[in-house]
Amino acid sequence: MATSACLLLLCFLLLSSYSSAASPRKLALVQQPHLVLKYHNGQLLRGNYTLTLLFYGRFSSVQRSIIADFIRSLSPSAAASPPPPSVASWWLTTARYAGAAVHLSLAPQLLDESYSVGRLLSSSDVAALAGKAAAGSGPRAIAVVVTAADVAVEGFCSSRCGTHGKLAGATGFVWVGDSASQCPGQCAWPFHQPPYGPQTAPLVAPNGDVGLDGVVINLSALLAGAATNPGGDGYFQGPAEAPLEAVTACTGVFGSGAYPGNPGNVLVDRASGASYNARGLAGRKYLLPAMWDPETSQCSTLV
Repeated sequence: MATSACLLLLCFLLLSSYSSAASPRKLALVQQPHLVLKYHNGQLLRGNYTLTLLFYGRFSSVQRSIIADFIRSLSPSAAASPPPPSVASWWLTTARYAGAAVHLSLAPQLLDESYSVGRLLSSSDVAALAGKAAAGSGPRAIAVVVTAADVAVEGFCSSRCGTHGKLAGATGFVWVGDSASQCPGQCAWPFHQPPYGPQTAPLVAPNGDVGLDGVVINLSALLAGAATNPGGDGYFQGPAEAPLEAVTACTGVFGSGAYPGNPGNVLVDRASGASYNARGLAGRKYLLPAMWDPETSQCSTLV
């Protein structure tokens, strides 16, 4: 049975949870409870894994580099790692769950610009694309599928911004969609005003692309969930079919002082006015969501 994760970034109103392709674990519209993510004795990710990245639909080379540079920034070499607050220092929180670091390396990117299975995808279509992406990569591979802004996926925007789950012959898969033209207020907040709730001014996206910077937020949450709750029996709070995971337990929090409708105190680039809280490789800046820290039982922010 595959397990997956759903993410909807109406962050100040919604609490996320990640789901299973067979039994989805979706975002719940509930009050935030006291956060204690319990360990359910399942296997967690430890050691080295390869990410196979498939872009489904048309993306510019600049858009692809935003995502690729983010993934490379998760586990950079010591010499290349930028100073904290960094993407790598954010990712190291996952090691506090497993007791060992999870190192991710990026395989050559795959492109499907012909929309080989159309522009309206079911959950099974997404899983099949992930299977093709991971084919031949071995059991320690994680397939990442990013769908373009003109691709509609079952449940996208209405109940999820992405999914993580099991995958035969591999460690698992992650899917996330570019919400720029379909639901940026839901899946790319705080870079776009939400459809309801507090209407504060949106932040400026650090890479100049609301959809792709939103993808980074969702992808980071999904990867953290895949590392700390890969099979639906790792760390989570609540029912297994609708759990709160490492990042979705902290939905809407990006910096200290966050409250509903306000992402918190983050850094601002003086030249561009863009908001960020993590430095990546190639001079990139990213805005990453808070992650629940099992050592402190608190949502940990970088700034």
